Amino acid sequence: MKVILKQDIAKLGFANDIIKVKNGYARNFLIPQGYAIQGTEQNIKIVNEVLKQKAHKAEKIKNDAEAIAASLVAVSLKIGAKTGTSGKIFGSVNAMQVADALKEQANIEIDRKKIVVDGENIKEIGEYVATVNLHREVKGEIKFEVVGE
Repeated sequence: MKVILKQDIAKLGFANDIIKVKNGYARNFLIPQGYAIQGTEQNIKIVNEVLKQKAHKAEKIKNDAEAIAASLVAVSLKIGAKTGTSGKIFGSVNAMQVADALKEQANIEIDRKKIVVDGENIKEIGEYVATVNLHREVKGEIKFEVVGE
């Protein structure tokens, strides 16, 4: 079944994408939750017209995302965490701490949901890389170091 996504869904697609999914997934989850609408010919024509109108605005957003990605290359963050004697962290470092450190140290505000920490849970001191999904075509990388407090 063809559906048109109303919003970005991780590992499935972005808003206004026309995708093909299994009938049950569309009827029982995507459409009732409001994540998608059925991909009829009329709905596809409406979405295509909306996309044409938003093309100029989308180009500006993409350029802004590319500028942020370029500024992230020079950023190197230090995230403090309480550690034991063996260098293991009490708890873990996740996207929320990376977003907070980015705001404090580099004065760049990015939603924590757009940050993907490689390895998901960081439990040791060291240097790591996080990926930032700024736009559907633009991704940036943040290098950060976890240090003991």
